[in-house]
Amino acid sequence: MKITDVRCVEYTGSMPHDGPLWDDRLRRPTDVYQELSAAGPTQVPVRDDGGLEVRTIFLHVDTDESITGSTAVLSAEQAHTVLTVLRPQLLGADPLATERIWDVGYRSMIHGRAGVGMMALSAVDCALWDIRGQRFGVPVHVLLGGPTRDDVPAYASTLGDSLAADDVARRTGELVGAGFGGIKWFPRWGPDSGHAGVDRVVELVATVRQAAGPHVEIMLDAWSSWDIPFTVAVARETEALRVRWIEEPLPADDTAGYAALRRRLGGIVQIAGGEHEYTRWGIGRLLREDLLDVYQADPHWGGGISEMVRVGALVSAGGRQFVPHGQSLQCNAALTFAASPGLVPEMEYLRRLGPLYQHFLADPIAPVDGRIAAPTAPGLGMTPATDRILDTRPL
Repeated sequence: MKITDVRCVEYTGSMPHDGPLWDDRLRRPTDVYQELSAAGPTQVPVRDDGGLEVRTIFLHVDTDESITGSTAVLSAEQAHTVLTVLRPQLLGADPLATERIWDVGYRSMIHGRAGVGMMALSAVDCALWDIRGQRFGVPVHVLLGGPTRDDVPAYASTLGDSLAADDVARRTGELVGAGFGGIKWFPRWGPDSGHAGVDRVVELVATVRQAAGPHVEIMLDAWSSWDIPFTVAVARETEALRVRWIEEPLPADDTAGYAALRRRLGGIVQIAGGEHEYTRWGIGRLLREDLLDVYQADPHWGGGISEMVRVGALVSAGGRQFVPHGQSLQCNAALTFAASPGLVPEMEYLRRLGPLYQHFLADPIAPVDGRIAAPTAPGLGMTPATDRILDTRPL
């Protein structure tokens, strides 16, 4: 089998939705600047037919055996790197030789070993695993050694939901009623709000706990936008409310800060992160310094499925848990259903982005009663729903 073409195509469609996609936005690292923190969420445009305009860039890798491997949700920068840097290496190559292709791609991009370059290589690797699964007629998790179970619990991420107390209580009740055993919230408040900001986060957690009951897990995502004193204050003042983890409280590069944070917290709450780290080397450094309890490397950003298998082995050897970041449910499912429940206990489901990211897929992954079933389609299940594609634009 040989690769005959590598294509990036932008698909446009219309997704029915009641109202705007976002009610609020997550806190951003730039919110330390007051004039930037006031900005609201960037809304998805509404089409003349009343639906939200969905634009998604797909990567397609074609072969001489009429098998096309695909992955989706690339940025324009990723697509450019794929087409200008990686495509010449891929043409004529054996798509099943994923280790060689990954190694050549990595070695050829000395300035692309992180960031957009690694994200581009990650997309290629995922598409190649889609080819491999189709070639052998099985889901990718089977090729990786699965399934280890029939289904897994999913926790709900409320990115974009309103943070008004009544809305939080209502949404929490809906998600618990839908079977979710864990819910992650994204506070807007941070160090610039002083202790009043800590109070607002505590109020948010208290509202969620009251609406969810005693057994639902609560997680907070700060998206690299807090500092050590703010995080410690939130952890201590929510200890009785039993927050499971605080995610990315500090900038990803602040390893000294994470080490200090873990010393000061003393096990009050788990620290999660790693989605903005790259490859086995980046995650390995975090493990050596024992900075996190839960590792969330993203297969679509940090090296693809091939690299996440190696990352999972490192995390397992370090005695920690691995919950892949939710950018690609298809890749995350492949990794999850091939892993021990002790290593990967659950999957993340982004309540708003999950349907948006999968709008053009014929068989999207979605939880039922709070659980995600093991995929059954060959490869990654990237077959497009052609009736949803209103326009295409080759890049």
